[in-house]
Amino acid sequence: MAAALSKKFCWASYILFLYFVYHPAEAAVKRYQFDIQVKNVSRLCHAKPIVTVNGRFPGPTVYVREGDRVLVNVTNHAKYNMSIHWHGLKQFRNGWADGPAYITQCPIKTGHSFTYDFNVTGQRGTLWWHAHILWLRATVYGAIVIMPKPGTPFPFPQPHREENIILGEWWNNDVEDIEKQGDKLGLPPNASDAHTINGKPGPLFPCSEKHTFTLEVEQSKTYLLRIINAALNDELFFAIAGHNMTVVEIDAVYTKPFTTQAILIAPGQTTNVLVQATQKPNRYFMAARPFMDAPLSIDNKTATAILQYKGIPNTVLPLLPHLPEPNDTAFALSYNSKLRSLNSPQFQANVPLKVDRHLFYTIGLGINPCPTCINGTKLAASLNNITFVMPQVGLLQAHYFNIKGVFRLDFPDNPPTPFNYTGAPLTANLGTTLGTRVSKIAYNSTVQLVLQDTNLLSVESHPFHLHGYNFFVVGTGIGNFDPKKDPAKFNLVDPPERNTVGVPTGGWTAIRFRADNPGVWFMHCHLELHTGWGLKTAFVVENGKLTDQSILPPPKDLPPC
Repeated sequence: MAAALSKKFCWASYILFLYFVYHPAEAAVKRYQFDIQVKNVSRLCHAKPIVTVNGRFPGPTVYVREGDRVLVNVTNHAKYNMSIHWHGLKQFRNGWADGPAYITQCPIKTGHSFTYDFNVTGQRGTLWWHAHILWLRATVYGAIVIMPKPGTPFPFPQPHREENIILGEWWNNDVEDIEKQGDKLGLPPNASDAHTINGKPGPLFPCSEKHTFTLEVEQSKTYLLRIINAALNDELFFAIAGHNMTVVEIDAVYTKPFTTQAILIAPGQTTNVLVQATQKPNRYFMAARPFMDAPLSIDNKTATAILQYKGIPNTVLPLLPHLPEPNDTAFALSYNSKLRSLNSPQFQANVPLKVDRHLFYTIGLGINPCPTCINGTKLAASLNNITFVMPQVGLLQAHYFNIKGVFRLDFPDNPPTPFNYTGAPLTANLGTTLGTRVSKIAYNSTVQLVLQDTNLLSVESHPFHLHGYNFFVVGTGIGNFDPKKDPAKFNLVDPPERNTVGVPTGGWTAIRFRADNPGVWFMHCHLELHTGWGLKTAFVVENGKLTDQSILPPPKDLPPC
């Protein structure tokens, strides 16, 4: 009975989605109600209460069309403070709707509501939303699907059907308790107990036969998979047994299509792929497992879902795909090198060729004193040796209302002391400087930021997300960035454009963007562990001279601090 109702609900949702797609003129304003509520959920033979949106895990998909205005009223019924980030939406002049707690707003307290009111301008594709406070995004997340403007086709073959594939992590114990325990010890908390695909770990885990996502396909049809990595701490490989994938979009930006047996996707990133159901009718596993090429322990278990050809019985055992090895650096580098912006006349890559501001940020781990921690010390993370301290007032409010003493505008453009960043591991003098320090950027200036991994304690891959902007990934390499030689190799024609980029283990990544969106914009590692340790900062982008180049006034229902 429950399964039948669930199937009816899925079909009803899909019919509603089709109606929305083919009747675009009827609703330029999309309204959603998000009720933050606790629900008991069972996975891996363990039942526990989790924080959800509308009792769903993952949460509801936000369907919009390019050009729409979106209003999402969030009402918090849970015991935790809450804020929601619309990951990848640029929120032009409207940081009030961006969502990171204590950066652009104070959180929504228990029993209170806040309406996120924003426009979707100049973007189309797959993005996602998630909680942006504590570790609550472990279960509070969902997809954002932005359809192109009416009459604008995809720049690739129209698929027969689309499906969201959201990759995540599952802990048997309460995630907030695990995070608090890690803080108390000053050590990394326990790794997750499973990875998930659309909230389900798949049949390779105990008690998980019924917790398996299945996608039914028809012979010779083409399917668009909108893949999102919502995991807290793991970059993931994803593959489908017997089927190649054609990558056509990353982070809601069209790419030059290329075919691959597997993709690599970091936390915060999205990837759209086309899959042709042209193999022998059967059941095939879709699988995800981590990529980790540093000497660190992780949850290395494989999550699975099933791609099932129509008419094939459920009793047929699925075939497993060949995934890259967990430490396959060569595949990771090769895959990322194939990503190129489409750069067509309609979807141009407007790469800044002249740079007004050069920034060089080192990424480091560190150890700071902690009298209450088990060893008297705690792990920390830093940019240019600064561990970011979260304020108690939203940075955007402090900037807009000129509240003194909340942050300092003296984040350094370069590290305090140059050194051999990726040489032998450095294990002495690992203390960091604490502070709420941000960088001021002139309106409409062009910025080049080089993110350099270091061997302070250990090298590691770091996915960095910049709020309020897309950026162009003009270069990347292993070892130390060479400002004299490496810029000559930059791709300034069709580099990948995205909002989250992986800095390779023991390497560097160079990005460029034009600072044409005034406000206060968070930039942080999207590994939740490192964000909590202080691997974050923000850019204060100044107003321009014209009225339409200034931050909009705050909404009347903005949560108080």
